[in-house]
Amino acid sequence: MSPSDNNAQGATGERLLITIDGPAGAGKTTVSRLLAQRLGYTYVDTGALYRAVAIAARKSGVAADDDVALEKLCTGLNLELRREGSGLHLILDNQDITHLVRTPEITMLASAVSARPVVRSYLLELQRELGRSRGAVFEGRDMGTVVFPDADVKFYLDASPKARAYRRYLELKSRGSQTLVEVEKDLFRRDHNDSTRKAAPLKPAPGAIKIDCTDRSAEQVVAHMLVVINQLTPSEK
Repeated sequence: MSPSDNNAQGATGERLLITIDGPAGAGKTTVSRLLAQRLGYTYVDTGALYRAVAIAARKSGVAADDDVALEKLCTGLNLELRREGSGLHLILDNQDITHLVRTPEITMLASAVSARPVVRSYLLELQRELGRSRGAVFEGRDMGTVVFPDADVKFYLDASPKARAYRRYLELKSRGSQTLVEVEKDLFRRDHNDSTRKAAPLKPAPGAIKIDCTDRSAEQVVAHMLVVINQLTPSEK
């Protein structure tokens, strides 16, 4: 298998389960999508699941720290991920909300909601069910530490705080919703929330390959990942 192989397999011929964790703005989404495309795998943005819960909580008037109400909300949640090609569409109460989950308000609410054990417990099994068929790239905060500790290949992407904030700002700029200073404040606050929460705090998984993306393009990061995958999981000749 060459580094550009689009049908990556392990030594026994099975398709792989790959996790990519890291803080906001490190480039995980772009890299994860591109890597999944190169490998012919399914890309799963697990952060979107927490954003869906955040949307449902806001719609129902449920506070992010109300565990009783959140548990009741999750129990009755009609949440579905529909596979379309190599991607997934997020469906909440029979409505496609894929395009609604990236607003700054939902991003911050999702960060708060994701800290609640009742929400993480609800989504844990859904994520593991998606991974049972393998041949997937899972992007998130605790994919390699909690959800898939036995993943075939684990990556942890990071970048300088300034670089991450600027990337996030460019992502949101077309919506004209936040200044760079506001984006920096939100990102730093989210970093603190994600890294200090009791439930599955953000950190590199044991054995994860750490990649500094500060001065690397998405293409460069993916090229490096493909080399690592090739080295760690040589296919049978």
